[in-house]
Amino acid sequence: MEIAVLGGGHGCYAAAAELSEKGHRVRFWRRDADALAPLLESGSIEVKDFRGTRDVAIALPTSSLEEAVKGAELIVIPLPSTTHVDLSKELAPLLSDGQVLFFPPGTFGSYIFAKALKEAGNPADVSFAETGTLPYLARKHGPREVVCSGYATRLPTGVFPARNSEHAFAVIRAAYPSIEEIEDGLSGALMNAGGIIHPPLILMNAGPLEHFDAWDIHNEGTQPSIRRVTDALDAERIALREALGYKAPHFPLADHYSKDGDEWMYGRSAHEKLTDSGDWREKIDLQSHRYMVEDTALGLSLLVSIGRWSGTPTPIAAGLLAMASAITGRDLYAEGRTLENLGLSELSRSQMEQLLFRGIE
Repeated sequence: MEIAVLGGGHGCYAAAAELSEKGHRVRFWRRDADALAPLLESGSIEVKDFRGTRDVAIALPTSSLEEAVKGAELIVIPLPSTTHVDLSKELAPLLSDGQVLFFPPGTFGSYIFAKALKEAGNPADVSFAETGTLPYLARKHGPREVVCSGYATRLPTGVFPARNSEHAFAVIRAAYPSIEEIEDGLSGALMNAGGIIHPPLILMNAGPLEHFDAWDIHNEGTQPSIRRVTDALDAERIALREALGYKAPHFPLADHYSKDGDEWMYGRSAHEKLTDSGDWREKIDLQSHRYMVEDTALGLSLLVSIGRWSGTPTPIAAGLLAMASAITGRDLYAEGRTLENLGLSELSRSQMEQLLFRGIE
């Protein structure tokens, strides 16, 4: 299958390598041509995982977005949600009938890209899908080297518009057999684990993060009191899903840490694989790190706004977002990915259901 992978982050390199190794023809786009140069020169990505270290050839590394996406059946976008608004506008004129965009994860980015397509006047029937996590526990170790300490084994995925689900799932499953079909794009957005796991970890570890040169929030920072807050926050996410009529399994984050619960998105013992790797011992700037500007500012604001719209209390999410606003000196709800800012807060329940099924008309 012809697949485009967009972006230059950890997950982007992991996706380009894994999908190439599975036999797909991958066009790998990165905006920064200088940063892409080592891959252009070698033609390959060096991958290290449980199978060892090897070079994986990439069919078409390119800094041309049009070259990357033209004719691609699947477009994988493992980029932070902070890139969505700008990238959606660039991509909208280039999309064509039948293409599927996959956001792992998305924070309801599916709607943003669909709206950009409509505003660009492009009549193409395109599907947008999002899942609960990046398919890889991955970290780049050099300009073309990536280490994968874990791979997702279950990827709950929803499609916007849901009327395209059968086609979209068939395309995505050819690349990611571990996807599990769920109701729609908003259901997919409410599976996003990043907005649950990361805000409590960075906010409740703010002192060590600012004091030490590097700190592993997933190791030293994951203490019982913080885990209790994470569970309470996740309970709010699940309550939102239930209030909107979405069915279980809801993939509670507690299963990520448990050795005997239901298998979570990365399988069993994933937390141990993550901490054993040492790759998440890093400097986290609370003003600029993606755990703040993406998972907190966008992820929590989306949860709080859906809670307000549906009449479902989210006091933990709102409290953490207020703390983050105080730390950054910004009103993160006002700036966030809220239903108000998306222009959806005045929709009734039935109107929202129609939008999620039919798309933007």
